[in-house]
Amino acid sequence: MNAGLRRSAVEFLIVSSLQLGVTPVVKYTALSIFVERFLPSIKNNNRSLRKKHGDNWLLQPLRQCNLQLLALVSVWVSSKIHDTRPLSVQSLKSLGDVAIKEQHYTTRDFLEAEVVLLQHLQVLDFEIGASNVAYVFLEDFLIRLRKLARVGDLVKLEACMDIMDVLYETEETSVASYVITVPKQEHEFPLLSWVKFVSSFKEEDTFELVRTILQHVLKQTTQET
Repeated sequence: MNAGLRRSAVEFLIVSSLQLGVTPVVKYTALSIFVERFLPSIKNNNRSLRKKHGDNWLLQPLRQCNLQLLALVSVWVSSKIHDTRPLSVQSLKSLGDVAIKEQHYTTRDFLEAEVVLLQHLQVLDFEIGASNVAYVFLEDFLIRLRKLARVGDLVKLEACMDIMDVLYETEETSVASYVITVPKQEHEFPLLSWVKFVSSFKEEDTFELVRTILQHVLKQTTQET
């Protein structure tokens, strides 16, 4: 899978989550399922799965529209985990009819895509849960920060989530845990003293990470405008 195909699918999942109005934990659990679990299973071309289930038309060949369908299904699975009233397959199909340009999918296709997604996760011994989702750790981190330091009241969860989205899109997810904004004054980005306190990063390493993130953020802003 080339980087452009991967990024397009991740962006589609993020935008679709916004359009469906799901909660942050549903969105980031879906990202965890799709980006951290499912896509690597495709990349590794798991032989045991292909031997057991054959070459499914959703993955062979790997097309952008099929990845978009599987991204929607990841949101659906996540909604089933977290919501007392999960998303309906009809709501997903309605969005897919508008947002997926290359292919029209039936309700049966959504059900088949769910089976394909879950088969990949089960073969790789992944648990379908939310215990290791980055958003859960982020919420806990912010709660602890606000208890220990007054500067925590200045941190916006929405800004953290925007950065996490960019990091998921660009595969720079290893930095997401410690880069947060907005500080007391605009020119104090990021909170270097706190990052140094809670992590093993050296200050120069943090500067490099921030530079990488800002490059992605500014590039994204330029593309959108």
